[in-house]
Amino acid sequence: MKKITFNSPVILSFAGISGLVLLISFLTNGWFRDTFFVCYRDSLTNPLFYLRLFTHVLGHQNLAHYTGNMTMFLLIGPMLEEKYGSKNLIEIILLVAFVTGVAQVILFPNAGLLGASGIVFAFMILASVTGSKSGEIPLTMIIVMVIYLGQELYNGIVVNDNISQLTHILGGLTGALFGMTMRQSKK
Repeated sequence: MKKITFNSPVILSFAGISGLVLLISFLTNGWFRDTFFVCYRDSLTNPLFYLRLFTHVLGHQNLAHYTGNMTMFLLIGPMLEEKYGSKNLIEIILLVAFVTGVAQVILFPNAGLLGASGIVFAFMILASVTGSKSGEIPLTMIIVMVIYLGQELYNGIVVNDNISQLTHILGGLTGALFGMTMRQSKK
């Protein structure tokens, strides 16, 4: 008989915490999410402002938003956690959260940001770098960046859909930089 294993602690914990946040937010009619998991410009004296710069990646608007992010997150994440280790994955999650949170506050002060899509895009680009040799730029990474980031640039300019394309772009660029840096450090 085969046993179920907790194969990817960071990825599974992130998905579980995000699901719990969604459930509690549903039970509180969005108050929990809006208070602790939506990043927006706020007073620098409010400690929640600094918390939300990181926690916004755990909040989702609804089940469809959560499912869309977690499907890719759970598909790509375990491979990356095995390859790069739990500590490095936590670092990239925190880095993407911080970069996208700060960009949101500076560039879009009248809008809120939530969701893990920036991390998903970082993982997509990072996965396309995985397995390539130092000194090489993988063609898969270039194609993924052209397709997904090109689409996000187009959508950001042409489409008005309440989706933060900037988060996707910054997440993808962070994933590319992280992947290239990790390859260089393994020389």
